Amino acid sequence: MASPSDTTASTPSTGRWMALFAALLGWMFDGAEMGLFSLVGRPAVQDLLKQSHGDNVSEATIGFYFGMIIALFLVGAATGGVLFGWLGDRIGRVRAMSLSVVTYAVFTGLCGFATAPLQIAILRFIAALGMGGEWALGVALVMEVWPNRSRALMAGLIGAAANVGYFVVAIVGYWLITVLGQFEAALKALGIGDDTAAWLVSNNGWRLLMILGTTPALLTFFFRLFVPESEKWKAEQEKGTVSNWATRDLLGVLIGALGPALIVTVWSLDAGTLGPFVVPVRVGGSLLGLVIATYGYTWPVVQFLKRQQEADLEAGRPVEPTGPVIRRMLLGAGLAGVALLGTWGSTQWAPAWASQLVESIPAETRPKAKEITLMASALGAVLGTILAALVGDWLGRRITYFLLCVLSFGSVLLFFQGNTVYGPQFIGTMFLAGLCTASFYGWLPLYLPELFRTSVRATGQGFGFNFGRILAAVGALQVGALMGLFKSEAGVQLGPFNLGSGYPAACSVMSAIYFVGAILIWFAPETKGRPLPD
Repeated sequence: MASPSDTTASTPSTGRWMALFAALLGWMFDGAEMGLFSLVGRPAVQDLLKQSHGDNVSEATIGFYFGMIIALFLVGAATGGVLFGWLGDRIGRVRAMSLSVVTYAVFTGLCGFATAPLQIAILRFIAALGMGGEWALGVALVMEVWPNRSRALMAGLIGAAANVGYFVVAIVGYWLITVLGQFEAALKALGIGDDTAAWLVSNNGWRLLMILGTTPALLTFFFRLFVPESEKWKAEQEKGTVSNWATRDLLGVLIGALGPALIVTVWSLDAGTLGPFVVPVRVGGSLLGLVIATYGYTWPVVQFLKRQQEADLEAGRPVEPTGPVIRRMLLGAGLAGVALLGTWGSTQWAPAWASQLVESIPAETRPKAKEITLMASALGAVLGTILAALVGDWLGRRITYFLLCVLSFGSVLLFFQGNTVYGPQFIGTMFLAGLCTASFYGWLPLYLPELFRTSVRATGQGFGFNFGRILAAVGALQVGALMGLFKSEAGVQLGPFNLGSGYPAACSVMSAIYFVGAILIWFAPETKGRPLPD
């Protein structure tokens, strides 16, 4: 039997390609689902709010609910990263990945039947559980079945696949809007009632697009029939290591989820009702929520390592301390959190801003601004993720991350401060911002697996990447709050600079998070040239 260090050699070439193909499809649908809400989220929230608020719904109100839905989605992904990561380390990468895909596909589709913004928020939370798990499991599987020399290219393809999904959903959205009338006729021809058909295609067909989100469920059959299990994980199973993962430890994940729930709650409370206590309540609640989440989400790993230490002592093997593993999990969360917060606090709002900029143009001549903006961002991101992974393998992990922070900050400012109208310059700078800010998603799949050994890889990197979503959730809530704060037409004055109002001001302020990443990376270990830990 091959040793754990060369188990990739025992995975047949066909099996490696099948694993890569399946994972890339999964990530592509992940990206499509996330891009889908960037595309339809604003009209969906606006449509649902009209039922309770009438036609006069303010942009701040839409922004608040949009931010809340994004925040719960990010919290769900963080929880799912640990939950399905645990499952992948316990029962295998492929079986757990099948379950994660079914989860996010089914509950994304159910969003199309929502009748209130809160219903979408809950369904998106559950869908995100599967999405967070799919990222952790797919990365672990691909990195374990492909040889070390291929890791940079694999990481770049991982990041690119998700952004291909963004591009595909933009194309579908662009096409669907132009044929909605024909689509409605086709639905009626299939026997669907006139009212139901009109309901499905109303408001740019957002319900129809969400229902189409069930498509990835078909992937599960492919996973089960053709994708081989990781030989590295099977080696751990033969050693009996996986039995040290205990179901009862998932109680910690449940408790951990209460932390983000607290964060969302304190930021959802109306500032007027809190009066002078608004700052201490929100800041204190956020800090307490992060402590609860950190404790709960790391609990399964801590308990696993304790059981493994006991087994190693009995067998006379070297004992690995718990501290370094937990520190690397938290470090990964910080690095991913900067990238995710930078994206969800800035460029994810670009389609909504583009839509707002063209609202005054007559409907018959109005450009499909949000769809084209999403396409430009996605195309830039595809290129950026591949380049980031290759450069990271060439220059080193730390210096590359630092450069990505600098370039991302500059590109976000250029986009939000360099545009006042929708046009060719808007699209060009969106391409550049997408290239820079999404490049982290090619770097993270390269770096995070290198921090953990096989027995805790799915859970460790799942925590690292997806816990960063909790930090991003806090930021997403800030954009909605800043939108209300920065609504003055005079704009926000920062020293000699006027940041504008609304989206430009809020998103420019949020981009300062990249300074944190530029400092944090120097506390991380350099892993260039090292094999994937066993």
